[in-house]
Amino acid sequence: MKNIFNNHSFIKKLIIVPSILIAGLGVNSCSEEFLDQPAYNSSDTESVFTNLDTADAFVQGLYRGLVPTEMFYQLGAGDTVTHSAEDGTTNNSKYNICNYQYDAYTPNTVTGIYSAMYAVIERTNIAIDRLGEMAVSPKRDALLAESKAIRAFCYYNLIRVYGDVPAIWIPLEDADPNDPNTFYPKRSSRDGIYDRIITDIQESVNSLPASNGSPERLNKQSTNALLARIALYAAGYSLRWDLNTGSAGTMSRRPDNNRVQQLYQIADQAAASVINGGTNSLVQAQGGKGGFEALWFNFDRRNFAAVNQEMLWHIAEYGPNTNSAFGIYAHPGSRGGTYGSRKALQFLLPSYYLSFNKTDKRRDVACTSYSIYFLKTGSATDTWVDVGTTYSCIMPGKFRISWCVEPQAADARNLNIPIIRYADVLLMYAETQNYLNGGPTAAGITALMQVRNRAGIGSLPVPSGQQAFESAIVQERKWEFSDEFMLRTDLIRMNRIASEIDATRQAMKNLSDRTGQFASTPIYRLYKYHKNAQVYGDPFLAVTYIDLTDPAQIAQVQAVPTNSSGYEAYQTTLKNIALANGEASTAEDKWYPANMFQAYTSTFNGNARKAVGFVEGFNQLQIGNIIYTKPTGSFENGGAYPNWIEGGGEGLFYGFVPNKTELLPLAAQSAGHPLVDNPNLTQLPGY
Repeated sequence: MKNIFNNHSFIKKLIIVPSILIAGLGVNSCSEEFLDQPAYNSSDTESVFTNLDTADAFVQGLYRGLVPTEMFYQLGAGDTVTHSAEDGTTNNSKYNICNYQYDAYTPNTVTGIYSAMYAVIERTNIAIDRLGEMAVSPKRDALLAESKAIRAFCYYNLIRVYGDVPAIWIPLEDADPNDPNTFYPKRSSRDGIYDRIITDIQESVNSLPASNGSPERLNKQSTNALLARIALYAAGYSLRWDLNTGSAGTMSRRPDNNRVQQLYQIADQAAASVINGGTNSLVQAQGGKGGFEALWFNFDRRNFAAVNQEMLWHIAEYGPNTNSAFGIYAHPGSRGGTYGSRKALQFLLPSYYLSFNKTDKRRDVACTSYSIYFLKTGSATDTWVDVGTTYSCIMPGKFRISWCVEPQAADARNLNIPIIRYADVLLMYAETQNYLNGGPTAAGITALMQVRNRAGIGSLPVPSGQQAFESAIVQERKWEFSDEFMLRTDLIRMNRIASEIDATRQAMKNLSDRTGQFASTPIYRLYKYHKNAQVYGDPFLAVTYIDLTDPAQIAQVQAVPTNSSGYEAYQTTLKNIALANGEASTAEDKWYPANMFQAYTSTFNGNARKAVGFVEGFNQLQIGNIIYTKPTGSFENGGAYPNWIEGGGEGLFYGFVPNKTELLPLAAQSAGHPLVDNPNLTQLPGY
């Protein structure tokens, strides 16, 4: 063992990895015995890599920490689909980062991704180096390929967040302590990093097994899918600046166009390899559920056998301290009862919710227009309701609490973290075919149509031109991949972030004013009262509702009784309206209206819910209150846009500056932050 690891002052100076972390904990979340695997640190590596079984355990440990909380808590929003919702004011890091308001000297940037990725990179470097010294065998070669793919995933995450970053390819114990770059590594060209990790995967992917026991570990198919994604990022647009001068950056591709073409070909071939492999497919309808619904219901239930044909790679997340706090922010929100009080801290922009075609089966899976709240006081004997919400609180639905298995603790959801799906491979392939051939090909259209047909929108016209087809793919990715942590950087690599932000701002203004594409969007919705089952595994999907357009019916629902003596007659009126719109009611059924452009907490909406039993004073939700307490409509806001849409220094994407905020600055607030600890690191231009 080299003496470098006994030099504690050297280790403390390292800015790449703050500590040498545990490397060998198992990650197969289907079996808790893996959590009891022995822990190996760097000083044990000589013994670990004399045996393939212990080497395998070390490689399994590489998956731990791959998806730090900031990956979705901070960067899972701001993609023109999902947005941040907090309590208090909008002056918080999540809301600011969601809106591209960065500051390297406050918490308004991300640091956890930087430190977490380099911690894993150090462990992968150890694995790659030590495995390279072991006797060649199929098992050794597979572990080596797996380690290289994990390292590639880490660099892909670093580059898409920070741009050019330090490139470290050897274990710290093998580094030269007399080399200044060991102590204080500089940023390296992202192109060089991309080229190396792409070559790593190309040279080793065929050593991986077709199946690794579970998609919680990379196999040949999922690694080819990862290769396609990384190659598209390497070929795509990013914010580039001169590392020597620090001059202002611009959004551009890498300068060597021949390499760009090669990278698209690599992505195309890798995606085609997955498609032609014959082992993966989209989950289709089963058990009375549409395919998209069956996919996420079974995934949340940990019924992986029903979804692994599509879920090429998902990260183990079972019990405490496995990877991150994934799943406790993006959901419909729940107050008390079986699920406990789980506050939703992200919401979906209503412009996104309303963008779905009426036949698209994905909308009510990806979005929920309800939240879970008690009817009266929250006592053990109370009734819990899936209560309909308004446009300013449409909540994420893929990871809803009621679909999940019962958690081990209040802050654990036992949800695995989805990384790559077969639907992504299909849309990447449609994209590469379109780019390489100057327009859509029959094979590319077939790939797109598989995704559309599963969603129920196969009748939508397919554009014929290259740019129009790319735009269709951008929109399809939004409908398909909300809350899967890639849309924000996808828009950047496709050079669509600025135009999509502008379009979303305008769309939200149009919705607020009820003009343009939203000129005929109904103001009033009639929700059917629905009790929440209060059991994990509840298959409930969406509250039944009727959008009201008839002026006479609207006038009737507006006449909410002022006291309980009028509720019975009011319910009769509402049932007649429902029947006139094709919805029959039983004697036990109840209905209540909502003004969708007002805040959930408005006087009208609060009084309307009293008609089904909600009591005075419980006019709230378990959702960040800076959003659901605000209206969507300008008329409902006194003739001005609500501040969360426009104005007041907190409107949508108020911090976005083209050619600056596409990347995040390195933190420089205090010791432990990259820019403070490493004088050789340069800051992102403009900061």
